Amino acid sequence: MDVRPEPADAGSDIFDSSLNLEDAHFREGYADGHRHGVAAGTEEGRQVGLKTGFETGEELGFYRGCVGVWGSAIRADPTRYSARVQKSVRTMEALLDGYPTMEPEDERVQEMMGDLRLKFRAVCASLGAKLENRGYLKGMLKMMLACCKVYISESRNRSALEAIERAAKLFPETAVLNKFEDEIYNRVGYTVVSRLAQKSSSDSCPLRSAVLAMVKTAFDAIDLESHSGSHPRLGVVDHICFHPLGQTSLDQVAAIARSLAVDIGSGLQVPAFLYGAAHEDGRTLDSIRRELGYFKPNASGNLWIGGPNSQSMPLKPDDGPPRAAQGKGVIVIGATRWVDNYNVPVYSSDIATIRRIAKQVSGRGGGLPSVQAMALTHGDGIIEVACNLLDPSKVGANNVQLEVERLAREEGLSVGKGYFTDFSQEYIINRYMSLDSPP
Repeated sequence: MDVRPEPADAGSDIFDSSLNLEDAHFREGYADGHRHGVAAGTEEGRQVGLKTGFETGEELGFYRGCVGVWGSAIRADPTRYSARVQKSVRTMEALLDGYPTMEPEDERVQEMMGDLRLKFRAVCASLGAKLENRGYLKGMLKMMLACCKVYISESRNRSALEAIERAAKLFPETAVLNKFEDEIYNRVGYTVVSRLAQKSSSDSCPLRSAVLAMVKTAFDAIDLESHSGSHPRLGVVDHICFHPLGQTSLDQVAAIARSLAVDIGSGLQVPAFLYGAAHEDGRTLDSIRRELGYFKPNASGNLWIGGPNSQSMPLKPDDGPPRAAQGKGVIVIGATRWVDNYNVPVYSSDIATIRRIAKQVSGRGGGLPSVQAMALTHGDGIIEVACNLLDPSKVGANNVQLEVERLAREEGLSVGKGYFTDFSQEYIINRYMSLDSPP
């Protein structure tokens, strides 16, 4: 007898198949949704992470800028702030140096950020300052700034300096943010800063125009033949250097330096020598100076008096006539990353010994890398070790101070506290940004 399946069994198979099909569709839909969810969540997480990371970096950068400004003020005048404020600034600096920026999951970040905010508010309260970081750093980072340091062989002729400063003020886009004078050296250094347009040419640059006006005025008002001082010089306007700030590139300021060299060399008929990024071979400032006899005093008492002994030059200028200009000398123009100038007084009249110390401090003499140093008399019983710090983020003023002190002790000499001739790069940027009516 044939046995056939009951109709109920057939209905049961159809029902099971429907359930299996629904389950398969559910699993497929779940997998598809999970896949899309992971992709969307990853992108959203990336955007949130970028935003949070940027905001954290912005706040840290703001605190770093403030600490740089306060630190520069303390170095310039150690009595300016109370011991409590100075301690808080040092604590902030240590927190910033130790902040684990590359380890966002480090459990210390919240605590360290809280400490930074607390110290920042304490310093602001002590100084009566009203500072906030929202939007400030964004504006600074978007700006293209350039700095030019102009060194002129004069500090005693007040009318000449006033005329030079008036010339700079004719260009409202620029600002003179520092003036360092030394009567013994008979030298003045100006720090001039300006914004740069995104696509402007070096020929239409307000910074170049302001500096050129200062140079022309200096040539008209100062005669190198009547100059005397204990600082070496090659010309009335001895040295000009451009530095990039903000988003500006080194190549951009190098182009400005080259354009200015043409203006002065061909236009004003004063030999112009280029160095750093402005020179095709990147030659250094000190190599030009050595070839032109910059470091050799031409009078007794380690002084430089009058113009060059000979108008002929062993080095061909990059622009301008092949002979030094009567009463004006020559000019050296460069473009480099930021350079700090730091001088350390040594209490001695023995120039030979201090020259030996200066050589031992300098990288050229086997001392501190990226440091250039020379010995200059600075009054009765004082000779300074004058230094250029070419990479101050790696070898700074403290390194120089300690090394000069160590070498001086070996000679049985005492050393005074050194000083900067200009503000820090951070201070310059912040000061420009804080102008009541920025150019």
